[in-house]
Amino acid sequence: MKENLTILLAPDSFKESMTAKEVCEAMERGIKKVNKSINCIHVPMADGGEGTMQSLVDATGGNIYYLNVVGPLGNEVKASYGILGDGETGILEMASASGLHLVPIQKRNPLITTTYGTGQLIKACLDYGVKKLLIGIGGSSTNDGGAGVIQALGGKLMDKGGNEIGFGGGELSNLANIDLVDFDPRLKNTLIEVACDVNNPLCGAKGASNVFGLQKGATSQMIEELDINLRHFAKIVKEQLGKDILDVPGAGAAGGLGAGLMAFLNGTLKKGIEIVIEYTNLEEKVKLADMVWTGEGSIDFQTQYGKTPLGVATVAKRYNKPVIAFAGRVGENIDVLYDKGIDSIFGIVRELTTLEEALSNGKENIEKTAENVVRLMNLI
Repeated sequence: MKENLTILLAPDSFKESMTAKEVCEAMERGIKKVNKSINCIHVPMADGGEGTMQSLVDATGGNIYYLNVVGPLGNEVKASYGILGDGETGILEMASASGLHLVPIQKRNPLITTTYGTGQLIKACLDYGVKKLLIGIGGSSTNDGGAGVIQALGGKLMDKGGNEIGFGGGELSNLANIDLVDFDPRLKNTLIEVACDVNNPLCGAKGASNVFGLQKGATSQMIEELDINLRHFAKIVKEQLGKDILDVPGAGAAGGLGAGLMAFLNGTLKKGIEIVIEYTNLEEKVKLADMVWTGEGSIDFQTQYGKTPLGVATVAKRYNKPVIAFAGRVGENIDVLYDKGIDSIFGIVRELTTLEEALSNGKENIEKTAENVVRLMNLI
């Protein structure tokens, strides 16, 4: 083994077991058991989905703050947002305020769920003084086109009688006039990037309502109504704001929140892993390493579609760095990953066990697997 070896540790979280930062720490403990001279660079990663805020805050030395906001059903929920280490970049996950997990199964109804709380998190970041804002929009319970966000930020969505429409995708049919006189002016000077890994348009067979409505509790009749309402919403936006959001790829993400963020906040939709790679400065850190370790809770053929391990491997291979991936579960057809930049994959579960035990023993298992990998490297 090369002396003074540097290993870049760039895993995703192992969901329900370890944050990405905790995975890095466990990997290093295993490495140091065998060879204390190995230098480890920690870069907690994510792919734009759940855990992205935590990973970027950890990777940049930032902080997480908590706030009571309006939940998807109009009730109060405790949500969070982050400020990255530069003090100028805010980050939030819409699921924290408006996520499906906040709505009991029997109460799921996208005709009434709102993104208002997500707008409150955006406002909190603006109050902090951020110049940039990163928004993850996975895990939505809503289908309101981002109407709640607009209302929380001071925009008025009015019906024919001059009254503000209510919450939820069911209310969009009443929209007649958009009033942005009191819309938060700070948004004009804030760069907004949206982590979005779907290309669905706002409406139609592949739109927000038809593709994602069922999982949010919508019946077939509701889906038809929601699709019509979002189409009406897009028509009013085009007529009054001059922005055509109907068929833009990604507009249908998060029940049309993608469209709302583009039309009202000038948000730019980007792949989640690309945002994380940029803000963790991963490429520069890869250059300093002799090899790269990555991983996530489950690795299989789907990992090739925008997941963290492949994103990390793609960057590593630009500089011909070997890549080892670790996973709690190693699934089917992983051979495709070997052709795309991952050199070796190790499962960390060491014995037949229940899922609950595997999750609770994650740190110990990743530490032991890392130790064994370095012991193998010592033989080469």
